[in-house]
Amino acid sequence: MEFSPGLLTPFLLALFLIFFIRKLFGKTGDLPPGPRPLPIIGNLLQLKSREIHQPILELSKKYGPVYTLYIGPKPAVVLCGFQAVKEALVDNGDKFSGRAEFPIVDLTSKGYGIAFSNGERWKELRRFSLSTLRNFGMGKRSIEERIQEEIQCLLDVFQEKNGSLFSPAFLLRRSISNVICSVIFGERFEYTDPKLQTLLDLVAENLRRVDNIWVQLYNFIPSILSYFPGPHHKLQENYQAQLDYAEAIVREHEATLDPAAPRDYVDAFLIKMQQESKNPHSEFNLPNLLSSSLDIFFAGQESVTSTLGYGLLILLKYPNITKKVQAEIVDVIGRTRRPCMEDRAKMPYTEAVIHEFMRFIDFFPLGAPHAVTETTIFRGYTLPKGTMIFPFLHSVLYDPTVFKSPHEFDPEHFLDENGLFKKYEGFMAFSAGKRACPGEGLARMELFLYLTSIFQKFDIRSDIPPEDIDLSPKYSGLGKMAPTFQIRFIPILDNE
Repeated sequence: MEFSPGLLTPFLLALFLIFFIRKLFGKTGDLPPGPRPLPIIGNLLQLKSREIHQPILELSKKYGPVYTLYIGPKPAVVLCGFQAVKEALVDNGDKFSGRAEFPIVDLTSKGYGIAFSNGERWKELRRFSLSTLRNFGMGKRSIEERIQEEIQCLLDVFQEKNGSLFSPAFLLRRSISNVICSVIFGERFEYTDPKLQTLLDLVAENLRRVDNIWVQLYNFIPSILSYFPGPHHKLQENYQAQLDYAEAIVREHEATLDPAAPRDYVDAFLIKMQQESKNPHSEFNLPNLLSSSLDIFFAGQESVTSTLGYGLLILLKYPNITKKVQAEIVDVIGRTRRPCMEDRAKMPYTEAVIHEFMRFIDFFPLGAPHAVTETTIFRGYTLPKGTMIFPFLHSVLYDPTVFKSPHEFDPEHFLDENGLFKKYEGFMAFSAGKRACPGEGLARMELFLYLTSIFQKFDIRSDIPPEDIDLSPKYSGLGKMAPTFQIRFIPILDNE
């Protein structure tokens, strides 16, 4: 039979498609099994759920605690359950300490800062940030004093409400944002300050946009989508506005910098920049200062705000738990002395409640994507260098082998038989290993001081009966937050 030239074009297209698919989904090491991917989009259709952690959990029931998903054309190894996540992030911490690379990061932070950097840049910036936050005795006020002062401003506003019903979300976010602004930028803002509102709006908008389909597609085909308008470009514009915001503050600091008396994180970074000014390979430069400051600001205000707000709603539903916390406050601190961090070791029940907040709320269920820093043998599978890793934190915090009733809010999860606070390796609300959140210590401090200070001075009430309060979360971007609710803060008299 004579070959028709008219068949040549579809024949070549078919060959190209076969080659393209093999190129995208060809053998990339001996990866764990997983659901079959579709061309271009991989397994994205199987992940289309507002509660994205649910389909990931369901897939683990079929493929086991370690399996492969294709996020577009890129393979990602998912780790489910405490044992698998611990084995990777803790037992093999160095090999799993990379941060997965995404084109959308090149569009925004360009790999500067702490959150999305790798290699020596990440190591140096993380080490510096941990040291600065841990040893913060800058100027005349420690971090603890800054938090206590900000809490008093919040309590004064609660007092002015005089027991009226209102949504606490606005005030909590601004108060906690002021703490991190004080630590990073050395200043606080009035709750109605438009400057602070602008920054919070930019952060909130980018958080919503990050799981937009256009943003996801940009990560797979950036060379094409870069020519098309869409939310991915707005993400870039918003991030640039945040950089401009931070740079204006940095320029003010430069003009008033006293190397002998650093006031905040920005001052400490600027001093480090001066010390390494003759090192052409130094990571202490303006782009890293701006992105690192924004990374700490986002992590610091978002996680604590969501946890504290959600925690208040939980305590409205469980007034018996609230009473136990208040009894411990009265016993250890009293009604007049300001709570301090030295009290924490004497308050195991309050500490257990705070940890159960973080476990139960499960603020960031997917966890931030990691990458292996070298070709790694893991549970018999070969993971090539750079393979994306998803340590599924939800599956750890809700692991029934670690927590006896994971779907119930129960502070007893963190108490031993003698009522003393009990630590768990399986508590990974801040991730674990080398990439654990550098602001974990600050977040724990804030949660303890805010909770004890509020319940030292106020009872809380809702107009909804406790049994009717719904704890179902709202989803924003890839995170979870409390549903909208209203609350009354009833002042407690000092002589009660």
